[in-house]
Amino acid sequence: MRSVFRLGLAAMIAALAPAVCVAQAPPPTGSKPPLSAYGALPAVELVALSPTGRRLAFVGVSGETRVLSVVDMDDRTVVGRAGIGEVKVRDVQWIDEEQVLVTVSSTEFLPDLGLVKEELFFARVFEPAAERVTPMLARDPDMFPALMGPAEVVGTDGATLLVRAHSFTSGIDLYRVDPQSGRARLAERMGREVDDYLLGVDGRAVARSEYDQRTKVWSLHLREGNGYREVWRTEAPVDLPGLVGLGLEGESVIVVADRPDLDRGGRTPTRFFDVDMKSGEWRPLRFEFDPTGMLFHPATRRLIGVRRVEEDGMRYAFFDDAALVLWDAVEKALPGRAPELVGWSDDLTSAVAFTSGTGDSGSYHFVDLELGAFTDVGAAYPDIEPAHVAQIMPLSYRAADGLEINGYLTLPSGKEPQGLPLVVLAHGGPAARDTAGFDWWGQALAAEGYAVLQANFRGSTGYGQAFMEAGYGEWGRKMQTDLSDGVRHLAGAGVIDPSRVCIVGASYGGYAAMAGPTLDRGVYRCAVAVAGVSDLRRMVDHEAAMGSRRDNDTVRYWSRFMGAERLGDRSLDERSPARLAEQADAPILLIHGRDDTVVPIFQSRAMAEALRRAGKPHELIELAGEDHWLSNTGTRRRVLAETVRFLGEHNPVD
Repeated sequence: MRSVFRLGLAAMIAALAPAVCVAQAPPPTGSKPPLSAYGALPAVELVALSPTGRRLAFVGVSGETRVLSVVDMDDRTVVGRAGIGEVKVRDVQWIDEEQVLVTVSSTEFLPDLGLVKEELFFARVFEPAAERVTPMLARDPDMFPALMGPAEVVGTDGATLLVRAHSFTSGIDLYRVDPQSGRARLAERMGREVDDYLLGVDGRAVARSEYDQRTKVWSLHLREGNGYREVWRTEAPVDLPGLVGLGLEGESVIVVADRPDLDRGGRTPTRFFDVDMKSGEWRPLRFEFDPTGMLFHPATRRLIGVRRVEEDGMRYAFFDDAALVLWDAVEKALPGRAPELVGWSDDLTSAVAFTSGTGDSGSYHFVDLELGAFTDVGAAYPDIEPAHVAQIMPLSYRAADGLEINGYLTLPSGKEPQGLPLVVLAHGGPAARDTAGFDWWGQALAAEGYAVLQANFRGSTGYGQAFMEAGYGEWGRKMQTDLSDGVRHLAGAGVIDPSRVCIVGASYGGYAAMAGPTLDRGVYRCAVAVAGVSDLRRMVDHEAAMGSRRDNDTVRYWSRFMGAERLGDRSLDERSPARLAEQADAPILLIHGRDDTVVPIFQSRAMAEALRRAGKPHELIELAGEDHWLSNTGTRRRVLAETVRFLGEHNPVD
């Protein structure tokens, strides 16, 4: 009989802090955490539950060094720890009860192979109990050691590890990897024409898709014996269909696609379809809500639920009784805290959930149905006490053209919501969204005394296809004024002082920050742009040069969102901050990582040069060794410190 415990695991994880987490004592109750506490990487992240649910793996950080720890859930002992190094950890998943697969990435420059500064992914197999680390693919002289797709673990007994990889002699194919040696052997020929694939529970691919950049044709192929038959094809210049997973019974595959020919009169259109693997017949899938993601059984790989990001957190629906019972137990254990599923055991009797938001800087929780046990297992930001997590309020207002815009307002603790200085914090993407959870950047600014507006402007995801399409061609136009309309809404309500507003953002949000003083003038006292796009035409040209063909689906995607008719469309210059620098009416701080492979650093350098020529106040800070996602503790803390300094100089709280 397993020992029953309800408390104590969180304390044990905290005790690992000298080896795993930032070894700083928590601030005394009542004192504000230092700014560095918000800028730190999470002390605990990428928590993964083993197939039996008896072991927990997680990644901690000490400075820039990542450490993998494995804890036994029965007796609360540490099974083992392994140093991962100063690398960026992207994923943790169990192979079996003894082996953990960790995926990391690094920015590489390999001109001999034609790779000019790309983010490459690598995998390592850790056996914490044996203190052994085995790199995948590294011992095969014929194999390029980087992953060409996500590594997948299939099955529970004698789990199979498969990954798309590149052989110098045969090209890109699917390989089966031996976790003990890291060596690979061919599982299935695929070639570059295969765009994606789905694995069955036995590790064999049951479906795959192909995409031809030249003809813009996407095609679906289903397993038939030892080969495949094509069952559908469509021209897809921009919105490519996609393979999602296995259907409810495991005899079909789920495909996301535009199929207006299958719409039934009077029914809400759907983009999710169930395709029978034998007949090739398509059946529309409809759920009680429009999902933003799907959930699959950890062992059978079949569809068992859907989820949707909503204003107050994640919403779930389950089609499997065991999953429904488990999640009901999680929600009862965490009432009103909008838990998110992190992982579950193969028998669906235990799960790990994550909560964050007002009063919660991020917490992991373990629920065991067999034992009736609930345990808090770790905090993402242990140095930020609940009392110092500012209130996050859902917000709704009308844009100038009447479109409803939703978002969040974070208010500084202890201050009356009247006449506050405001920071507009614009999200990236732009096809993304802000949520009600803890945001380290927004919370840090609120702790400094600013109200923080995070608006899900048109073009954001989570509000339906029509809302996202409303953002097409609206860079620097309505996507921009959606933000300043939020400023005017808050000013009209008396919450903020309209003369004390700055705009901050990263990636697309960095573009919005630069576009504020140059295209939507008269609103902001300053702007902070991190890794932002300043010259739209040059950005599209860069994407064209990076593809196998200049006219590729990535170029077409950005051209549609930005509003370009063709490559080299000079109309983009009218909405490029770097070409409008002389119009800037507020100081701009530019921050950019030199290892950014998403938005090249020349975008910030070009903006800085344009502002210099125009005689406009600005600063440029380049971050050595940093990527697009601010993956390093030191540089992330510096970004936060420089942001607060710049805001304090141009929009002081008092």
